[in-house]
Amino acid sequence: MKIAVSARENNLDALVDPRFGRCRYFILADPETMSFETCPNPGADAAGGAGIKAAQFVVSKKADAVIAGEVGPHALQALEAGRVKVYTVSSGTVREVLDNYKNGKL
Repeated sequence: MKIAVSARENNLDALVDPRFGRCRYFILADPETMSFETCPNPGADAAGGAGIKAAQFVVSKKADAVIAGEVGPHALQALEAGRVKVYTVSSGTVREVLDNYKNGKL
């Protein structure tokens, strides 16, 4: 299982970024083992279409789900087309939201 979390920094203790399309990083993690890979978001500095660009990146990384503060309608459509589940959270660190996911609290 691979979960993509929008993050403000490149580690598990980073705060979840409320912006999916313009987050700085995606933490791609396995919630069972907490092994992870950090990837800069290719949509972060896009002039337009940041959410779609970010969604295409997450789909290309074969993520099963996304956890973010907010996901716009176009990004949501692209994620759903790629069969990626979307969970939104209002706050927390990457580690906390992954733990909540693992324990069925999202």
